Amino acid sequence: MRLYHHTLRYGDHLPSPVLVDSGLHLLHAHGRGIQVDVPAGWTTLCWAPAGQVALAIPGSEWQLDGRRMQLWTDGPLRIRSSGAQGWIAMLGSSHAWSAMSGRRRSDAATLLPWRGRPGREVAGLVCRLLRNGRQPGSRRAGDCDALLTALVDALVERQQDLQSLLARCSGRSLARQQQTLLRLLRVRHAIECNTDLRLDLEQLAAAARYSPCHLIRLHRAVFGETPSEYATRLRERQAWDMVCGSRLLICEITEMLGFESQSAFCRAFKNAFGRTTSQVRGSRAREGVRPRVAA
Repeated sequence: MRLYHHTLRYGDHLPSPVLVDSGLHLLHAHGRGIQVDVPAGWTTLCWAPAGQVALAIPGSEWQLDGRRMQLWTDGPLRIRSSGAQGWIAMLGSSHAWSAMSGRRRSDAATLLPWRGRPGREVAGLVCRLLRNGRQPGSRRAGDCDALLTALVDALVERQQDLQSLLARCSGRSLARQQQTLLRLLRVRHAIECNTDLRLDLEQLAAAARYSPCHLIRLHRAVFGETPSEYATRLRERQAWDMVCGSRLLICEITEMLGFESQSAFCRAFKNAFGRTTSQVRGSRAREGVRPRVAA
């Protein structure tokens, strides 16, 4: 499999027509104003080890920080530098990615949209591929293929929890089950990127191309909770982190999380955790836990 290396600097733009589908593309970008347009139907692995990078699809945009790696497989994707720090991306057609798997065809798993901590193995393999690109004279095709195969298999391993959900998805074939899971992951991604908004169920259902009732039923069957319950759980976790881990005023947290008023936020917080925000911050202060300043 051919691996194309691209080095991008301040203001560079890599449009979709430049990207050929005969192999995988490894991008190393550093500087502001860089933009890459990934074609629909391609799979992209993106990571900004020392900063943030902005990712966007039609109707949604989000920031990816260095603690997480993003694997995206759903629709066209735009990557933009959100600062001067560097970032890395690997992208290619689904066929190019699957061709690099070291698993037997019967054991091969389709990569799914995923965002999480890369772990030492995945991060190390990406960095080794990047170093190989900087030293083309010392690189052998066999070494590159072995690293790519190891990377794809490591990504599949990190997705075991997601892959195990396929058995819960409706569909008479594996392809249908994968389609169902992809639609549900699209809904969960929309919720994760908009924790400060109360997303309308009709909008979420339209994104998944299901009726609202069918979406609720499928989401509960696969994930054990409804989309609304998932959104509430994310907001509660974010509220706890902000109250415990930052010096933000409660009114600021209220606004950031999209609550109608400070009293509404405080009621919701106490109902969720059994303690008021003042009690939680007071106990953390007595324990000597110094809150982090929120970015």
